[in-house]
Amino acid sequence: MQNRMKTHQLTNDEINLLLDEESVGRLATIGAGGFPYVIPVHYVHHNQKIYIHGLVRGQKLDNIAANPNVCFEIDLFEGFIMPDEKSPCDVNTKYKSVIITGTAKVVEDETIKEDALNKIVEKYTPTLAGAPFGSGIKATTVIEITVKECTGKYYS
Repeated sequence: MQNRMKTHQLTNDEINLLLDEESVGRLATIGAGGFPYVIPVHYVHHNQKIYIHGLVRGQKLDNIAANPNVCFEIDLFEGFIMPDEKSPCDVNTKYKSVIITGTAKVVEDETIKEDALNKIVEKYTPTLAGAPFGSGIKATTVIEITVKECTGKYYS
């Protein structure tokens, strides 16, 4: 366990609130050459899972098909904590962060896919909530992350 996790853990309620409020997360997959591949994504936290939408082709999908193990991260930068003395080594950061490890898969069930897309629309463009998706839904993939471990920490 990281040292700061021993004294600065977020509660489950604080983790859920941060997951619901933040707008950009970072999805890490494992590429064909064994290197991590990290991309910023829009997401929604729903039914204790993370849902991400995107195009029907791409590197993240290729990576997930080859290895479903992923990491998902969000953070809230709240500013710098300046020291009383003028020492740059004593500057700290006020933040909150959540790291999730789990497994990802493409959602095949149309009901779950549409439900996840509706939640994403409600989160990012609430004025369009309830509008029909039309043919655009066929050009959209939804990725579901099942959470294996979730940790949150803060510093203030």
